[in-house]
Amino acid sequence: MAPASKSSMQRACAAALLHVGETVVRHPGHSNDDKAALGVIKDLGAEVVVGSDSLRVKSSGVKAGKGLEVNCGESGLGLRMFAPIMGLSGETIKVRGEGSLVTRPMDFFDEVFPELGIRVVSNGGKLPLEIQGPLKPATITIDGSLSSQFLTGLLFAYAAAGARGVGIRVNNLKSKPYIDLTLNVMSAFGWEVENRNYEEFYFAGSGPAPGVVDYTVEGDWSGGAFLLVAGAVAGPITVKGLDERSTQADKAILRALKASGARMEIKNDGMVIGPAALKAFEFDATDCPDLFPPLVALAAYCEGVTVIRGVSRLAHKESNRGLTLQDEFGKMGLTIDLDGDRMLVHGGPLRGAAVHSRHDHRIAMACAVGALRADGPVTIDEAEAINKSYPDFYDDLKLLGGQL
Repeated sequence: MAPASKSSMQRACAAALLHVGETVVRHPGHSNDDKAALGVIKDLGAEVVVGSDSLRVKSSGVKAGKGLEVNCGESGLGLRMFAPIMGLSGETIKVRGEGSLVTRPMDFFDEVFPELGIRVVSNGGKLPLEIQGPLKPATITIDGSLSSQFLTGLLFAYAAAGARGVGIRVNNLKSKPYIDLTLNVMSAFGWEVENRNYEEFYFAGSGPAPGVVDYTVEGDWSGGAFLLVAGAVAGPITVKGLDERSTQADKAILRALKASGARMEIKNDGMVIGPAALKAFEFDATDCPDLFPPLVALAAYCEGVTVIRGVSRLAHKESNRGLTLQDEFGKMGLTIDLDGDRMLVHGGPLRGAAVHSRHDHRIAMACAVGALRADGPVTIDEAEAINKSYPDFYDDLKLLGGQL
């Protein structure tokens, strides 16, 4: 069973906080990032009751007490999405994070927040932050080339602030499917935003939905991608819980698997995928950069040189994933060349080795999938990094016969 999508789960948490009333969230995630999002909305005034396979959120909007400190954990989405939402409050809120998040650039807030009437004090464009609103919606232009996560936060905050007759203009937007997901979640909660060809998002004034909102978190294509690749490498495997109609960017893994020649069948109860004679492929991951790690694990078992585009999107993840993949898979004997915005993966047998996750959940999972057919045991240091997004990953991998 694919895990719950933390992209969907964290957006649902934000929407439930901003929805005045009650929200039922079904199939909630329990990754570290999901827990951090729940912690944030509790700090901002929401009441959360956790059930067996659902949770209930009661909220009257953002309510921040004096001297409030909020911790976003290690979640880049959590920080970038919730910061504009915190800007709805007139109180000063201090924002902290953990791990690699404290070193990731957040200059966006320093540049944009003053245009919206939000006071912000950062540590040279990094955490910790101090944020004080209230946000005043206005027509602004932002740079969308680094991340779409900032835009997600602004869309939620504008909607909750009752924006009307204003728009957010965006230059060079990346990861458009993630914005589609944001707009779908907002629509489920009653907020409609006009998407003008991803160049402007216009607010005519709508929502929120009255009464109780019932929202089901999608299965996670990001985590599911590792299971599907594992099936192509060492299957067969049946993966349940992934919706082909999803707007999640990482659904694109299906295109890569098809291009590689993997044996794949989509049935009513799940996706069946098994090993075949895999061949090198070309793939543009600019709009789905989180697919680089599973794509490298797949390409390692493809005959020939696989070309993956979009390397420039990897510098500001939990690790610099382009260099990290090159180094860690290099220890297993795989040759990876970085050529500008292209990654060239020379398929070949992997050998047993000691590797390190670099505290990056996707690197840990990629190395584990790569190890399934290595010629010896692979030891992954800091393997618990998977808890950030997919705590059950190793248990699921055992179903393929992997000895852990």
